[in-house]
Amino acid sequence: MLADLKIETDRGIYTDMNAIRPDEELSNIHSIYVDQWDWEKVIHPENRNLAYLKNTVEKIYSVIRGLEFIVFENYPGIRETLPEKITFIHSEKLLQEYPGLSPGEREHKIAEKYGAVFIIGIGNELSDGNPHDGRAPDYDDWITMNEEGYHGLNGDIIVWNPILKSAYELSSMGIRVNRESLIEQLKRKKNEERKDLYFHRRLLNDELPLSVGGGIGQSRLCMFFLRKAHIGEVQASVWPEEMIRECLVNDIHLL
Repeated sequence: MLADLKIETDRGIYTDMNAIRPDEELSNIHSIYVDQWDWEKVIHPENRNLAYLKNTVEKIYSVIRGLEFIVFENYPGIRETLPEKITFIHSEKLLQEYPGLSPGEREHKIAEKYGAVFIIGIGNELSDGNPHDGRAPDYDDWITMNEEGYHGLNGDIIVWNPILKSAYELSSMGIRVNRESLIEQLKRKKNEERKDLYFHRRLLNDELPLSVGGGIGQSRLCMFFLRKAHIGEVQASVWPEEMIRECLVNDIHLL
């Protein structure tokens, strides 16, 4: 759409996305109903770097933190918990810091320590032979070597949730693949047949602009700001009867 709408460099688009994921494994933070702001911005070739990504993350985080303060001002029972600055750490460094833990456990530890973190380089294989988490090969660029000597120009914004007492993802984002990184990532994931798909053909033919983008969970934000224990408290969805009964026992009323 950036190409078709002829969006200028340093400008972008966003959408109020609503979707159904019928195969989603339901939990207190996962629903079959997905609502998020998806955004994409055209960038200059020289901005395909980690510094630009970090600057973009800081802008988004400043809005998140500002909104927490507004909620705090209007609802005195809700305390501010987010730190002034978000901490950046590469997934490889995180592995080295907590080598005996799983990726989820590492996220828990680092979020608890700093309050808000951006974990860089999600999707590429780490030194233990595994990626921190899965990432599509035709989405973010997780293969390019960045200026800090690690692979990846993408990541996740994760905060510490004071109600759930756990790491809590608010946004997944990154500088998008270019021609070279798409080819390499498709090869790594053994998905080279995707080169014939519409988006892929256009990118490989240099018909699309370079971009950065991501998704920001709407219900996730509402759940965090209002200090709710279940995503069903801030959105209407479908839940198993057993989960509904368990929530009622714990005085959690699902919409």
